[in-house]
Amino acid sequence: MKLPNRWASAAALTVLIFATGIAYAETAEEKGLAIATESKKRDEGWGDMKAQMQMVLRNSQGQESTREIRLQSLELADDGDKSLSIFDKPRDVKGTAFLSFSHPVGADDQWLYLPALKRVKRIASRNKSGPFMGSEFAYEDLTSFEIEKYTYKHLRDEACGDLSCFVVEQYPVDKFSGYKRRVVWIDEAEYRLQKIEFYDRKDALLKTLTYYDYQQYLDKFWRPDLMKMENHQTRKSTDLSWENYAFQNGLSDKDFTKNTLKRAR
Repeated sequence: MKLPNRWASAAALTVLIFATGIAYAETAEEKGLAIATESKKRDEGWGDMKAQMQMVLRNSQGQESTREIRLQSLELADDGDKSLSIFDKPRDVKGTAFLSFSHPVGADDQWLYLPALKRVKRIASRNKSGPFMGSEFAYEDLTSFEIEKYTYKHLRDEACGDLSCFVVEQYPVDKFSGYKRRVVWIDEAEYRLQKIEFYDRKDALLKTLTYYDYQQYLDKFWRPDLMKMENHQTRKSTDLSWENYAFQNGLSDKDFTKNTLKRAR
């Protein structure tokens, strides 16, 4: 998507600094925004994507249940991404489908098709902090990252495993967000998310999402093979294992409609 003037200005300022060599005392807020802008920019141009995903739900006693999901996404130049997730297994959730339209400004649009009821349910903005299909991922965690959804503050740089990372605080703009803030670790070499800490509205640590085993596609785009979300307050967790990524499949808007939800098989 095209960046608004204030984001474009920040990017232009960065270019000017490198071109002229003039020192500039960048604030923590400006640096946080610049890091987010660069991370977003490096993941533009993939077009569309298909993948398969295994979701493992784990309760506080360590008991597990597994779900198999097909997912497809569409990148838009002037808006957030569109995504469609279809549950294939187990039998009690087979045919359940989730459609999400992300937007840089304003509430995202999300719908859930429940085959047992044969109806499409719209997810209200004030309910997007709720759990998605019993997992530790909230509905709001399942939308594409859009710069305008947050304000930013760079906290520090530090080691994260074998990498060096920027550590940035992100404050949601949406008043219905279930989070007061997120703290993200982004590696300095490729600007990939390595970890996110989610803090609830009382500013207590709620969840941690960690990314593992990144692979590169089309010589540019990085995707993780595994994402692990741990809820520190309930002791539950959810793992997302990804495979069979495929890009530029020729998908279009017509593949992401409410009627598509009902036809999902």
